[in-house]
Amino acid sequence: MSAQAPVDSLVKQVEGLSLDALADKYPNCYPQINPFDLYRAHLSNVLADITGVDPKIIYPALAWTQGLDKGDLTLPTPALRIKGQKPDELAKTWAEKFPDNDPLFEKPVVTNYFLSFFFRGPALVKGVLPMIQHFGAEYGNNKFNGLKDPKDPSKGKKRIVVEFSSPNIAKPFHAGHLRSTIIGGFLANLYEGAGWDVVRINYLGDWGKQYGLLALAYERYGDEQALQQDPINHLFQLYVRINNELSAEKEDIAKRKEAGEDVTALEANSLDEQARRYFKKMTERDPDALAMWKRFRDLSIVRYKQTYARLNIKFDEYSGESQVSEEAMDKIVKEMLEKGICKEDQGALLVDFPSLIPGKEGKRLERPLVRKRDGTALYLTRDIAELLARHEKYQFDKMIYVIASAQDLHVKQFFKIVELLGHKDIAEKCQHVNFGLVLGMSTRKGTVKFLDDILRDVADKMHEVMKKNQEKYQQVENPEATADTLGISSVMVQDMTGKRINNYTFNIDTMTAFEGDTGPYLQYAHARVCSIRRKAGLTDEELRSADFSLLTEQHAVNIVRLLAQWPDIVQTTLRTLEPTTVLGYLFKMTHELSRSYDHLQVVGSEREVMKARMALYDAARTVLGNGMRMLGLTPVERM
Repeated sequence: MSAQAPVDSLVKQVEGLSLDALADKYPNCYPQINPFDLYRAHLSNVLADITGVDPKIIYPALAWTQGLDKGDLTLPTPALRIKGQKPDELAKTWAEKFPDNDPLFEKPVVTNYFLSFFFRGPALVKGVLPMIQHFGAEYGNNKFNGLKDPKDPSKGKKRIVVEFSSPNIAKPFHAGHLRSTIIGGFLANLYEGAGWDVVRINYLGDWGKQYGLLALAYERYGDEQALQQDPINHLFQLYVRINNELSAEKEDIAKRKEAGEDVTALEANSLDEQARRYFKKMTERDPDALAMWKRFRDLSIVRYKQTYARLNIKFDEYSGESQVSEEAMDKIVKEMLEKGICKEDQGALLVDFPSLIPGKEGKRLERPLVRKRDGTALYLTRDIAELLARHEKYQFDKMIYVIASAQDLHVKQFFKIVELLGHKDIAEKCQHVNFGLVLGMSTRKGTVKFLDDILRDVADKMHEVMKKNQEKYQQVENPEATADTLGISSVMVQDMTGKRINNYTFNIDTMTAFEGDTGPYLQYAHARVCSIRRKAGLTDEELRSADFSLLTEQHAVNIVRLLAQWPDIVQTTLRTLEPTTVLGYLFKMTHELSRSYDHLQVVGSEREVMKARMALYDAARTVLGNGMRMLGLTPVERM
C-alpha cells in the first residue's frame, strides 16, 4: 500500500484534483498525511472561482471552528481583503454561489460575515479511517517538518537540542524540576514526531561551594550503605544537617563579634571557609576531591534514571555546571571586557545594559553581575560558555531551554550577551520555553517532597480507588504497576491542563478523580475502547476489510470529524508549544466517544456493522494512544 493510497478515495471524488499540484500550490500542504490540508486546498480552489480572490490568500484564511456544531472550517470574509463591499453581504453572495453538489462540502452556513463549512460525512469517513489504519502510530506526524529541505530528504534532518529537568544533586527533585521534566519530555516527543533529530540534555546543578560542604558532611556523618541504597535522599539529609550547623555557626560568630571577641581564628576554620577550600581543590582538579564528587554525581544519576524511566523520559546527555571549564569562562569574560560588554564595578564585573542598549529594553535588562569580587564566575558566564560549546558540538538548528518563568530576566540577559558577543545567529536559534509555579507542594513549612514520594503517594491513592471495583480489579494483570501508571498520568495531566505560564495548585484529590478531565479519566477512555475490541474479538484483517459506508450515524461522523483534526492539532502544537493544545483535543475526543457508545453498539450488532463500528473505535484508540504517548503518558489497556 503506497503512502498516498489511503487518501485516494477522497482525491477520486474531486474531478481534476491532483495531490502533487496541491503540494506545489500551497505552502506546507501535505494532503497525503493530513486530511485537513486536502479539504482546505479543495475549498480554496472552489472559493477562488466564486470570489475571484487568489487561492493562496484564501488557504491561510480558512480557520478551525470552536466546536463541531459550528462546522469544520470557517472563513471570515474580511480576511480576503475585498474593498468597497460589506463583508456580511459578500458572505451571503458567496454562499448562494457555492455548488450544491460539491463532493467534499455541504453548502456553507452564513453567520454575520462568517462562512461555516461542514464536511460531507460519507466521503470523510471513507477517506480518513483507512488513512489512520494505514499510518497507525505515525498518524498525525509530519516528518517533512524536520527536513532541512522538504523537497529533498537527502539533505538531512534539522537538529534540535532540548535542555530540561536539570535538578541539583543533593537537593530534592522538587515541583519546578517536575514541570520542566514533563514539559521538556513532551517537547522532545513533539519534535521527534515532526521528524527532527532531537538531542535531550539534562544540565545538572552539580558544581559549586555546596559540594565542598556536602563532602565535609559525608566525611563526618556519611553512611556507605545509605549512600548506595538511596543516594539522593542520603545526600539531601547530610546537606540539610550540615547547613543547619553552618547557620548556627554563623550566628555564633556574629554574636561573639558583637561582644567584641576576636573571631579571626573561628572564621578561618569555619565550615563556610572549609567548604570554600574544598571546592577550590575541586576546581584545581585534586584527584581525591574529584573522585568523591564524581561518586556522588554518578550514584545520583543512576537514581534519577530510574525515576525518569517511570515518566517515560530519557536523556542523550547528562551535562552539568561541572562540565564548563574555568578556562572557557575566563575566555568569555576576557572577550566581554575587550568588546566593552562588561565593566569593573568595586572589584566585580557587571554588564551595564542601560548604557549598552538604548531605551526601555536596556533598562529592563538591568545590570547583572558576571563575576564576583573574589573572581568566581556566575551563572551568566557559565551559561554562555556552555551554549557556545554546545553549538560547536551539536551544530544545532534550534535550542530550547525549559526553565521556570522566575528566570525570564536571566535568560533574556543571557541571550542578549550572546548576541552582543557577535553570535546573533546562535542567539536567534535559542528559545526559552517558560512555565509557572506549582503551589501547595510542601507538606509542612520547611519540608519538601521528593518526586519519588509524590509518585508513590498518587500511586497508593489510585490503588485504593481501583480496589473499590473488585470484579475489574481481579482482571488487571499487575495492579501495582497499573496504579503507578495511573498515578503518574494523574500528576502529568494536572500539570498540562492549563497553559504552561499559569501557576497551579497541586491537589492529589482532584487529580486522582475519575470524574472530570483528569489523567485517570483519559486512561479510562483508552482502556474502554481496548475492552470493546477484546469483547468483539475481531482481527486486524477483519477491521481492514470493514465497509465504512455503513457508518452513517451522526455520532460516527462526528468522531471521524475529530479524528481528521489530529494532524492539524500537531501542527498547531508545534507553534504553541503548549501540552494543553494536545490534551484539550484528547478530552474533546473522549467526550465524543462516551456520547456515542449507546448509539453505536459493537457487540451484538449485525456482522458487517460490527466490523465497521469496531474499526471506527479502533481508529479512535490509535489517535488517543498517539496523543497520550506524545504527552509522555503510557496508555493502559485494562484498569
